[in-house]
Amino acid sequence: MQRRTLCTGAVATALAWLAGGGTPALAHTAPDTPRDATAVLAVEIIDRDTGRRLPIYLHEGRHYVACNPGARYAVVVRNCTALRVLAVVSVDGVNAVSGETAAWYQTGYVLGPFQHDEVRGWRKSLARIAAFEFTALPDACAARTSRPGDVGVIGVALFREAPPPEMTPLAPSAPESSRRSNESSVQASSAPPSASKSGGAARRGDGALSEGFAPRRPQERLGTGHGRGESSQVGYTDFERASPQPDQIITIYYDSRANLMTLGVIPRPARERPAPEPDPFPGSVGFVPDPPR
Repeated sequence: MQRRTLCTGAVATALAWLAGGGTPALAHTAPDTPRDATAVLAVEIIDRDTGRRLPIYLHEGRHYVACNPGARYAVVVRNCTALRVLAVVSVDGVNAVSGETAAWYQTGYVLGPFQHDEVRGWRKSLARIAAFEFTALPDACAARTSRPGDVGVIGVALFREAPPPEMTPLAPSAPESSRRSNESSVQASSAPPSASKSGGAARRGDGALSEGFAPRRPQERLGTGHGRGESSQVGYTDFERASPQPDQIITIYYDSRANLMTLGVIPRPARERPAPEPDPFPGSVGFVPDPPR
């Protein structure tokens, strides 16, 4: 029986969306989505209450979105390749599947070739999530679990799948007597590996997705709360990473529009010039002209 645990290491049992459980295809990926010509993954943030894709602002090398407190949101991940990929999703420095302090080696979601889907909440089971919801800092899931330092950032670490091993040609069939004599050794070699061997990958404490503390805000920061329960079907699948290091990392910071304006991320609208006051003598100095005939 296959062991269905969310394990760590290069070979992990990850989650994949079940067939038919995806969302309608998006019309396009906007130019301001954080990606480049060699991107493996594209990420968008969707306001689920309005269905609107949140604009992404680039400021001093960082990507930001402005959000409204109380709004539900989703992280849309899109596989831009013809291969399977693993997306490890972090919200406020917390793994969105396991609830651990986020690190690269942890579990995530597997997407098929050119597949996209929405990560809409904290994973509670194979069938349920708790919705992502923008909220005040004290009500953020990370803050309520004594991890407030990285509130205000969404991260996705992307891994390509390792290619399958090359097939070795089968040797010519041995005589029946030889097959019987070697039966016990064949069974021994096909036994599953021991738990100590499969779980021997070292845990690296330096793999956190967070890029450090967010800049200090003039107002209270926003975080992601533990919203209402929703249905979301996924299943287990095995995935072997081609490399222990991510092929791509996408980081998106978020906060209220007011705070982002204070930080200079969103330009303040130019003040409209006040309407001129009425002038009782707008004309030039002179005499009354003759009326037209």
